[in-house]
Amino acid sequence: MVQTQKIGKSTTVAAQASKARVLIAVMLFVTVVINYMDRANLSIAMPAIADEMDLTKAQQGLLLSAFGWTYAALQIPGGWLVDRIPPRLLYPGCLILWSVATAFMGVIGGFVALIALRLLVGVFEAPAYPINNRVATAWYPERERATVIGFYTSGQFIGLALLTPFLSWLQSVLSWHWVFIVTGTIGAVWGAVWYAFYREPRDSRANDAEIDLIRDGGGLVDLLDEQQPERPAVTRNDVATVLGRRKLWGIYLGQFCLTSTLWFFLTWFPTYLVEYREMDYIKSGFLASLPFVAALVGVLFSGVFSDFLLRKGVSLGVARKGPIIVGLLLTVAMIGANFTDSTAMVIVFLSIAFFGNGLASITWSLVSALAPERLVGLTGGMFNFIGNLSSIATPIVIGLLVTDDSFAPGFVYMTVVTAVGIASYVFLVGRVERVRS
Repeated sequence: MVQTQKIGKSTTVAAQASKARVLIAVMLFVTVVINYMDRANLSIAMPAIADEMDLTKAQQGLLLSAFGWTYAALQIPGGWLVDRIPPRLLYPGCLILWSVATAFMGVIGGFVALIALRLLVGVFEAPAYPINNRVATAWYPERERATVIGFYTSGQFIGLALLTPFLSWLQSVLSWHWVFIVTGTIGAVWGAVWYAFYREPRDSRANDAEIDLIRDGGGLVDLLDEQQPERPAVTRNDVATVLGRRKLWGIYLGQFCLTSTLWFFLTWFPTYLVEYREMDYIKSGFLASLPFVAALVGVLFSGVFSDFLLRKGVSLGVARKGPIIVGLLLTVAMIGANFTDSTAMVIVFLSIAFFGNGLASITWSLVSALAPERLVGLTGGMFNFIGNLSSIATPIVIGLLVTDDSFAPGFVYMTVVTAVGIASYVFLVGRVERVRS
């Protein structure tokens, strides 16, 4: 046992603690890269699929939204599972199943079959982000958590920035079918790797000093400890708690607005470049990667800066909400695309907007800070459920608003939604403190 004085305890413990949690951060990062690669692969292939199958804009919107129907609907059951099944078992099971469904999208043709398989991908990806939050809550003290969340969240942008050009090239050289076969195979392999290497803090290579560092800093190292009594079933009061608190509704609505921008980039953005900006697949793949690079810079800066503010004594509310609100304000720059004919300026406006989206993407740190302690999974599920209703709304609404000649109504819709998100964090969240169950 590490012996320390009360004053300066965290510094002494930190100096002797092992670094097992670094490996966990890397594993979360890689998983998020694969997670978002399998969400975005359809948007890359969509122009070719639409051309081959002669799909209307409304049909494209329906296919692009199919993932979101099951993904959003199963967030609450997914959160329930996260509170009961260890991440070592639940995550690889989900990874392998959604990867198999992804690979079959490249094998089985037809509009209806693609919708059905995309629905299955949504089913098995549903617990993914609640699992990420569950792992982060167990493995990291509060003062490190935003940095870690920012790091693994950056995986969605790094993966898309680097892989979008590659997948666009793969499609141009072979066909859109191989986009799904390759991404599905990668995910299935990583599922086996997760099972082989992930462990809970007390079952891992983390030494006692690191466990103390995590626990004393607010990390819940004993979540799902097998030695704890069996958890009771979720009650009506539990559901009423996660649905009846103003603070929680603030982050729920804010997440819907934040992820609306993300889902624009994950669904309609490549089609916008190919059809409305008349680019070929390879050029559009390169330009589509630039906003993701900007978002990567935003999300990495956000987590580090938020934890820096916290260590300097700034309140938890300012440290966590400040980057989110500023990021949403920057996202409004997207409307600038409606006022220029220059493709270069469009990319600039959208890169600023997606930098802002990345800056605001530490919202899961508020789930960790606000969720009732024994309802972390359920709260995360509700947060992700409401937030990812945008995965349904964004593709469909934009598909109905845009015309063959103009994408402008789509950008207006995105700007209005972002303004609602700003109001949600300003007026509903209030003081950042854990909600009592």
